[in-house]
Amino acid sequence: MPHKLKYLLILLIALIAQGAFAQIPGQTGYGQTGQQASPFADTTHRQVKQLTADQEIDTLRKQEEAKRDSVIFTNKFVKVTNERLLRDSTQVFPLDTTINNFENYSPLYQPGDPKISLGHLGLDARDLLYEPSKTIGFDVGLHTLDLYVLHPEDLNYYNTRVPYTLLSYVSADQIFRVIHTQNIKPNWNMGFNLNFLGSRGFYSTNGVLGQNVSNINAALFSWYQSKSRRYNMLANVILNNVKAPETGSLSKGYNNLFTESVLDKTTIPVNLPNTYENWRDNGLYVKQFYYIGHIDTALKGGDTAKVIPTQRISYTFHYSVQTYEFLQNDQDTAHVFPDYYFSSNRSRDSLSVHHFQNDFAYSFALRSKAAKNVIKLDVGLTQDFYQYTQYVSDSTINKYGVQVVQADKQQSNSFEDLTLKGRLGYSFSNRAAFEANISQIVQGRDFGDFLYDFKLMLAGNNKAGKIILDAYTQSSAPPLVYTDWVSNHYIFHNSFANQKTNSASFNYINNALQLDLKAEYFLLTDYLYFTADANSNDAHPAQLSSPINLLKVTLTKNLEWRRWHFNNTIVYQKTDNEGTLRTPDLYTYTSLYYSKLLFNVLNTSIGTDIRYNTTYLAPSYAVGLGQFYNGPDVTFSSYPKATVFIKATLMRTNLFVMYDYANQGLFSKGSYSVNRYPNEDAQLKFGVSWTFFN
Repeated sequence: MPHKLKYLLILLIALIAQGAFAQIPGQTGYGQTGQQASPFADTTHRQVKQLTADQEIDTLRKQEEAKRDSVIFTNKFVKVTNERLLRDSTQVFPLDTTINNFENYSPLYQPGDPKISLGHLGLDARDLLYEPSKTIGFDVGLHTLDLYVLHPEDLNYYNTRVPYTLLSYVSADQIFRVIHTQNIKPNWNMGFNLNFLGSRGFYSTNGVLGQNVSNINAALFSWYQSKSRRYNMLANVILNNVKAPETGSLSKGYNNLFTESVLDKTTIPVNLPNTYENWRDNGLYVKQFYYIGHIDTALKGGDTAKVIPTQRISYTFHYSVQTYEFLQNDQDTAHVFPDYYFSSNRSRDSLSVHHFQNDFAYSFALRSKAAKNVIKLDVGLTQDFYQYTQYVSDSTINKYGVQVVQADKQQSNSFEDLTLKGRLGYSFSNRAAFEANISQIVQGRDFGDFLYDFKLMLAGNNKAGKIILDAYTQSSAPPLVYTDWVSNHYIFHNSFANQKTNSASFNYINNALQLDLKAEYFLLTDYLYFTADANSNDAHPAQLSSPINLLKVTLTKNLEWRRWHFNNTIVYQKTDNEGTLRTPDLYTYTSLYYSKLLFNVLNTSIGTDIRYNTTYLAPSYAVGLGQFYNGPDVTFSSYPKATVFIKATLMRTNLFVMYDYANQGLFSKGSYSVNRYPNEDAQLKFGVSWTFFN
């Protein structure tokens, strides 16, 4: 009997142990809830406890959190690409979360692409150095606020294994940005961008909201790739609303602000405290491409796969509505405007442009068995349909004898352009390659416009670097604002020849030496620009009869010694017509900083950025026209501008603290880059970005 009791006790312990282990999830043969999945279970008659919606959400959340406990998500789980990288093949790259160039958040002060503006971020701007526009076809000619407009080619597309969110904020200019994206399916990603810019004016701002910038960019984007990786679709919807004050500069009593004693700059009056321009650019963009025939797959850096097709067909549809408005709400007592053609005390000028684009393309690639020699041919046809209408407010007498202000249509037009495109490329392994690109408008309003571009690349090993030779010729029709323009203050009806550009360049790149040297030559014929007569602000378009020669040399060289970094960009450019093409001869950017890991967690860089350009004839700005023009021959003194910064990375957070224009008062009390529009003063700025992988 005792032996029987012993056997019963052992059997009871075994049953208890089995019941205990049955509650451990993740064991073989058990479901996600930890209950045994018996093959003999009758699920049709089993009683299942019904959960409420909140209980189901809690259960799913616990399951997701249990999965995350075993995985630490990083930027390697997020792959990024853009439309340019998808032009020939499907390739993605790991997300970049470093703090390189993090303090240069402003598009006005990019190291190799500096701008001049009407004072601060959010206002009208243009290039400080000469930058050609390699576009053909219809162009309105308004580009001074392009920096703040989001276009389809600016968007990134993602492939994520985990939801990815990026939040960033900069205090001084009131910049707030959000990017969120996640995969709906392993081969389908969606996301959105939100950008807000609300920088404040510096002058005549006491109680004046009209001096504040108010920009909003929003985009919803998606990338779908079929499971076979043959079909891809990029789609986005973009909304832009850009509002920029048009102050008309400071009152005439303040000719040179930085040589006068001023206690409170917010009390200094401007000529037009409540006048502004408002741009809206909304559009729908869908690009589809399909790979035909054999597909090759190559590893890119051992981290991502690159899908290389033999043949590809693509179709792109783009519809956009652009609206440009100028709203004058102030009396022009300072004679900012040269003329009044409709209303003498207010302006409501507007231009709307509807654009439909259909683009068809076919690509064919012929590769050797070793995939070293590749011949590639692309052909395409682009159809562009435009419809634009321009309105100006005018004072009229209605049928009741009352004077009213209403918008009157001044001009309207619609037309179509057809553009033939072709690209021929030949690669001799990865050491040499040739490419020719041709775009020609063969029918429509801008018939005859063309752009022919030729490139040759010669490469050695990693230490030898590579050489890129480039030459192109271009002929583009004059923009609308130069030929047919009707507004309250400016009316133009001109006939100009196409502007021609011929260019040749030599570019040597050596990544091992961190060296980039580029020499460019430009020959500009029938150059178009805006000018004004002496002692006049009546800006108007003009075309130069003689050609302009321009030489531009850019050197970028980075040096490292232990934890010290010394990055340099030097640009020298020289033209034989400085009175028309107003840019400095020399521009330099230098960044010197020291990097160190603090407290074993904080990657930190402390240093200074210094910018400098030589003196040049400063341009003027035409309010209500949106154009920089060659006005009075005014040259401002030029001194280096230094920014002191500290930036760091803590886990998934990047931050910087900087004192911009820290040397103000050392050489001068301030600076100008545009006639009568002072640049912003020294300012403490703080920026932060948070990255979330969840």
